[in-house]
Amino acid sequence: MAKADATVEELVSQIERGEIRLPEMQRQYVWRSTRVRDLLDSLYRGYPSGAILLWQTDEAVPLQDFAISQSTNPYQSTKLLLDGQQRLTSLSAVIRGEPVHVRGRKKPIELLFNLDHPEQLPFVTEVNEDADDDLGEDEADSTEDEMQKRFDRMAFVVSTKKLALLPQWVSVSAVFKSDSDKPFLKNAGIKDMDDPRYERYSQRLAQLRGIRKYMYRLDVLERTLSYDEVTEIFVRVNSLGAKLRSSDLALAQITAKWRNSLKVFQGFQKECAQAGFDLELGIYLKNMMAIATGQSRFKTASNLSLSELQAAWKQSREGMEFAINFLRSNTGIDSPALLSSPFLMVTLSFYGHHRKYEIPQVEASLLGFWTMLANAKGRYSRGSSESILDQDLNIIKQGGGAAELEARLIQQVGRFTIEPEELEGRNQRSALFKTMFMAFKKAGAMDWRSNLKISLNHSGSQHKLQFHHIFPKAAIKGKYTDREINDIANLSFIGGKTNQGISDKAPAKYIPVLLDKNGRAGFETQCIPLEPQLLSLEGYREFLVKRRELIAMRLNEYLGIVKVERSKASR
Repeated sequence: MAKADATVEELVSQIERGEIRLPEMQRQYVWRSTRVRDLLDSLYRGYPSGAILLWQTDEAVPLQDFAISQSTNPYQSTKLLLDGQQRLTSLSAVIRGEPVHVRGRKKPIELLFNLDHPEQLPFVTEVNEDADDDLGEDEADSTEDEMQKRFDRMAFVVSTKKLALLPQWVSVSAVFKSDSDKPFLKNAGIKDMDDPRYERYSQRLAQLRGIRKYMYRLDVLERTLSYDEVTEIFVRVNSLGAKLRSSDLALAQITAKWRNSLKVFQGFQKECAQAGFDLELGIYLKNMMAIATGQSRFKTASNLSLSELQAAWKQSREGMEFAINFLRSNTGIDSPALLSSPFLMVTLSFYGHHRKYEIPQVEASLLGFWTMLANAKGRYSRGSSESILDQDLNIIKQGGGAAELEARLIQQVGRFTIEPEELEGRNQRSALFKTMFMAFKKAGAMDWRSNLKISLNHSGSQHKLQFHHIFPKAAIKGKYTDREINDIANLSFIGGKTNQGISDKAPAKYIPVLLDKNGRAGFETQCIPLEPQLLSLEGYREFLVKRRELIAMRLNEYLGIVKVERSKASR
């Protein structure tokens, strides 16, 4: 293996010219803007950023497109990027000022640089890549002053309209595309070199542009290696560093055996996204493994023959189509954002496949009840989720049905009914939070100003659904613990404009005004008690207790648990 060095600028240019390409075995581009921000911050400080792994080859191997545009390379000899895709794609997008292409959509990476950042920058914490963005939290709970103070301590932030208007914040891409400091200094109000900020800002702009000269170490694999050998190296390198998930490693093994299959997988992924279920590719691969082997783990992916992989994929497509249709038609779940875990889709797919899609009406009803309950109770969000999934797949494989799945679920959760105490301490990441949304939606919950019924699919930022703290965090911060403030009983669903209008007002102030305009229905459909003493800051804990009781009743009614319990008692 040869060793070499290259600057960021050289690597970005090679990607742009098509001299560095992406092999089919690679995962898709997945970084969020916050992760790119942190990479820029690390390079700006001169921190280490790992090595880049390449394979120089003359072999015609299956490729995939970068998330950033490239020219066509006229030469057959190509450098294939095996490790460093996320970093180099991000840097290429920011330095060239181009959007990345993710799942058929253009996604700009717009970062701002703070010319006036403190000399001692704070440490950057790890970004949560698995955060759920579909139900947005109300930023109004943090005051503008608090947010601005936090931003002022940072060197890089993801761009916002308000920050972009401030003179000390400049577009990172604009700085890279210009070698002149004049427009940035002029916009910051610096008229001449006598300004005390002139030298400091100029040095910082030079330091930012210096990222282009950051030197990466390159490890280059020999031309003599075969594609299969390189795939094995790719899997081993990423396994040792735990950089990729098991599904990404399995994808490398599968595409090495089934050449050009990535486009097949991505084509079906796009079809499902158009049907409202935009899922990570790993879920489709896990579903294929379940169909092929009767279990969900990827350990045996390399043992499957080409014909076995192709047959399993065809059957798993049919199973996933059944799962999507069952969720939408039989349970009312029309988006993966409402699932506590996408593993539920694998179980439903396997169930339909194993039953040859011949399911009696009574069994379909029981399966729907199990699906809703497993989703609400977080069946695959507890402990070892793959082991739990394999338990359910084994039940189905052994001929068991919805009743047996229910029996296994009750062993895990103890009871079907949802008690008020079960809601205590839960927050927006709880499985019950998504079921609460569906229960409120079925009850006719609507925005408190526009009277639009709540939905994940509203257009426009003013109507886009957000979850709102009924008692805003700014109003009760310091009086109660963070656990109490973010309790599920303090959360409701309203549109962005309504949320901004409420801002940090206490409920005793804003709720009476809204009641006079629109009546009680908007609050009662979201189980919000309206007794004046419960809306006072001093009555917050009593408010939580009362609302948990109302929510628990609504959830049990929505899930049909009350009817089921009565039916069992009468037998």
